Amino acid sequence: MSTTLINFSLLHAIAKPNTILSLQKPNNNNKSSSSSSSSSSSIPIISPSFLSISQNPKLKSLSNNNNNMMLQPHAMSSGSAIQGVVSQTLTLIQSSPPTWQSALLNNLFIFLLGSPILVTGLSASGIAAAFLLGTLTWRAFASSGFLLVATYFIIGTAVTKVKMAQKEAQGVAEKRKGRRGPASVIGSSFAGCVCAYLSIFGIGGDAFLRLWQLGFVASFCTKLSDTVSSEIGKAYGKTTYLVTNFKVVPRGTEGAVSVEGTFAGLFASVLLASVGCYLGLVNAPEAAISVIASQIANVGESIVGASFQDKEGFQWLNNDVVNVINISMGAILAVLIQQAVLQNLPGGSFYVSSYCQLGGNSL
Repeated sequence: MSTTLINFSLLHAIAKPNTILSLQKPNNNNKSSSSSSSSSSSIPIISPSFLSISQNPKLKSLSNNNNNMMLQPHAMSSGSAIQGVVSQTLTLIQSSPPTWQSALLNNLFIFLLGSPILVTGLSASGIAAAFLLGTLTWRAFASSGFLLVATYFIIGTAVTKVKMAQKEAQGVAEKRKGRRGPASVIGSSFAGCVCAYLSIFGIGGDAFLRLWQLGFVASFCTKLSDTVSSEIGKAYGKTTYLVTNFKVVPRGTEGAVSVEGTFAGLFASVLLASVGCYLGLVNAPEAAISVIASQIANVGESIVGASFQDKEGFQWLNNDVVNVINISMGAILAVLIQQAVLQNLPGGSFYVSSYCQLGGNSL
């Protein structure tokens, strides 16, 4: 009977932890419940709640310490994992020479930061094409090549917006408020992409790596010069002439040139070549070669435009195709001029060898 009473009391205490149990001694006299209750002595049993940690400061402190010790390894583990990811990411970003992974990561980061600028000069599909160009450029020429292309894009977009309302009224403005699509991006960067590809896969060996780099710079100098001369000529050119016969023609005519546009294009080419020189992509003589090649190529592009573009049988020869021809001529001419000049200079062969070994910084 007593055992049953104890067990029942324990269960009752567990169900209601704030109660106090009492262990009653067995009553040998058969008395009524009321008399038994009054005469029986009770042994108090402390409820489990009295042992509660919340009611015992020492146990509470000990429990908190234990909990902190249990949580600290998890916090340290999470912190170490985050630190490891950040460290790996920074190492990847700073990879030298660049890898495809580092090129993709850097390009993605910069495109996210620069998206407000990108949308002003490119359509959505144009941005996608530019992303591929940026990744390829970073993989081939690291941050220096990327910054050169970024400079080209910023200047080219800015001059395209000059007097946009006037150009639209005259019907000579670029489509979509100057926001260029993928065909324009590819047409403007085709030669540069080829040079980047040749550099990445080491076509021609170490002796040709600097030539591909020169061709890359010259191609963008050529395209920027063409863009600036065209846009400034349409905005400010007082008189425009057809390059094949110097006949006065309206602004925006294919193959037409103006004094204002020509000088603006020359200045843009010098500026971008100087940026390439500052970034270490070319040296001073090669920067000059890039400018010369760009101007010759632009004259050739104007002749092609005046002679064949919009003519019967040449409907396929649109602006994007002409751009490919133009920048390809600029890149090829720069490489040929560099080789011709260096080979004919006294000690030219020694210069080429030293230049390749020193990464282009011999001058």
